[in-house]
Amino acid sequence: MSSVNLVTYTVLLNGRAHGFIRPERGIRQGDPLSPFLFILCPEVLVSCLNHSEAMRKLHGTSLAPSGPSVHHLLFADDSLLMCRASKEEAEELMRCLKSSMESLLDR
Repeated sequence: MSSVNLVTYTVLLNGRAHGFIRPERGIRQGDPLSPFLFILCPEVLVSCLNHSEAMRKLHGTSLAPSGPSVHHLLFADDSLLMCRASKEEAEELMRCLKSSMESLLDR
């Protein structure tokens, strides 16, 4: 979180650095750190989902009995999470979402 909270910017004028700007509200759109967070956040979530599937706590869907199971689809800023319609699997999805957010905030 220190890399998110302690961001400073330097203004370049004619190729020379002048002063520091310290934003007061964290990362802004267009910040060079944004793409890294955009990649890191889903990676942590997918890792948790894969672990839960390996422990047989989540079951995705497959197109054929011998085909791979799919429990998530990610595209741009959209996420589709799939599981069986049971309270246990819904709670496991929520646990993965919460733990992935907590692990990112602890870093």
